[in-house]
Amino acid sequence: MGARKALGELLLKENLIDMNQLEQARRDQKNNGGRLTSALVRLGFVKESQLSEFIAKQYGLPTVDLFNFEVDPEAVKLVPRQVCSKHMVIPVSRAGKSLVVAFADPSNIYVKDDLSLLTRCKIEVVVASEPAIQAAIEKHYGATTSNIESLVSEIEEADDIFGSGVLTDAEVVDDDNPGADEGPIVKFVNAMLTEAIRLRASDIHIEPYEKKFRIRFRVDGGLVEKTQPPANAASAIVSRLKILSKMDIGERRKPQDGRMKVRLKTGKEVDFRVSSIPTLFGEKMVMRLLDKSGLQVDLTKLGMEVDQLELFRAALHAPQGMLLVTGPTGSGKTTTIYSGLAEVNKADINVSTAEDPIEFNLEGINQVQVNAQIGFTFADALRSFLRQDPEVIMVGEIRDLETAQVAYQAASTGHLVVSTLHTNDAASTVSRLVEMGMEPYIVSESTSLVVAQRLLRRNCPRCTTDHKVADDVLLKIGVLPADLPQFKNLKKGEGCEECGGAGLKGRMAVFEFLRMNAKLKEVMQKTSSPLDLKRAAIAGGMRSLRNSALQKLKAGLTTVEEIMANTVADDV
Repeated sequence: MGARKALGELLLKENLIDMNQLEQARRDQKNNGGRLTSALVRLGFVKESQLSEFIAKQYGLPTVDLFNFEVDPEAVKLVPRQVCSKHMVIPVSRAGKSLVVAFADPSNIYVKDDLSLLTRCKIEVVVASEPAIQAAIEKHYGATTSNIESLVSEIEEADDIFGSGVLTDAEVVDDDNPGADEGPIVKFVNAMLTEAIRLRASDIHIEPYEKKFRIRFRVDGGLVEKTQPPANAASAIVSRLKILSKMDIGERRKPQDGRMKVRLKTGKEVDFRVSSIPTLFGEKMVMRLLDKSGLQVDLTKLGMEVDQLELFRAALHAPQGMLLVTGPTGSGKTTTIYSGLAEVNKADINVSTAEDPIEFNLEGINQVQVNAQIGFTFADALRSFLRQDPEVIMVGEIRDLETAQVAYQAASTGHLVVSTLHTNDAASTVSRLVEMGMEPYIVSESTSLVVAQRLLRRNCPRCTTDHKVADDVLLKIGVLPADLPQFKNLKKGEGCEECGGAGLKGRMAVFEFLRMNAKLKEVMQKTSSPLDLKRAAIAGGMRSLRNSALQKLKAGLTTVEEIMANTVADDV
């Protein structure tokens, strides 16, 4: 923030903008995100070329016009597209150990250091405009287009060009207006949904801005822009989706949630959880794909090591106790928990779940949808479960002290309770419960196992080849000097048609298992510090998230970049 503020002040000092324009740009940045420079250009206060020259002058750096500069394809291969898009940079040329990289914002010295570590080159910085870098990324990493692009012209011209196309092989179950299936907006929405299913996307983002309207898919954890339909089509597309999701089409001022089901002509059905929220230029929608056919409920296929699987099964089959699964949104917690429930879902076991929302329907399990708007909370559902003679209870998430207290009461009175929290690692989960107000002795006595997890992208099986990583890089990410010989035969995808040039396809989970043994209980009587707990757990044999990820690297399943992006070093 400091760097952006300083740049704004410099522009003000040079009379390139006035105070009123600076304040407007800051408000625009706050509402729409991105850089302050992007807001200034978006509002028309400065030109891109003018801004690039100014930034270059301030940092004493040369500029490059990427629209007229021939980028070296070999240099581009050194830096993954994900890194370029995240930091708005692109390598443009290489000479020996020097790599010239174009930056939109050269103030971020940490990016320069990361690139140096990643490429093992000395980074020479030049300045280019953000649109030029974005265009260069699309050009040299391959545009992420598909047949869905042709729908733009359909919306504008309403040409009937999808009568027999595979992209229209979807129909929405319980559509209130099935007779409208010949309209261009309807065809576009059907094509978008089918394409997302085909690509195995986890989410669809539909985003309106002042001068454009874009649609992005999250595939294997990364957002990919698919198309930019005409901005004047945004309202019609959003309205169509709201109708299908049983939302109030007339309410545009408040967030709404809905749900819809899509059936392909192959007979496959996919649920979509839909959320809308009002933004400055219209309603943004995010659609989560809930494809039950892709739900992995076989514990042996989750990616756990043999010893981890034994711990997990022991906790699942214990007569009582608390089993917690933790990680950020999108880390695979739902799959892990549902797989665990499937393991104990037997005819002689009563399993009840309280969820918000219910993502997948599991036969033989009593699933309850909580609804805070009518006063039916997780804590209320838990209290009711205790009068329903359960053996196993699943709580979607422990969000507050009341839910935590009722859950731990159940865990200490002859019930197995499974739940989730949003924390960074297993040790932080225990500390978070204490910070909520739980007594440390209750947490230590009733918690049987805490599982933290992350998802890493896999090397593409089609284009994976041998890859050597320098010893200093391996040491930097946590490989012990004595273990370096084990990391000599690593793998990396080169990029092919199968993986869209990314070299990565599909994801796998890595886990951290904290078992509440006598030593950890003893530590918790003295402190609830996450660092102290983690140190004690690792000393007792716990394999951390970073260490678990290194095992996947050693097996040739993933890359150094994926490990650095999704796990943190063990600072113990």
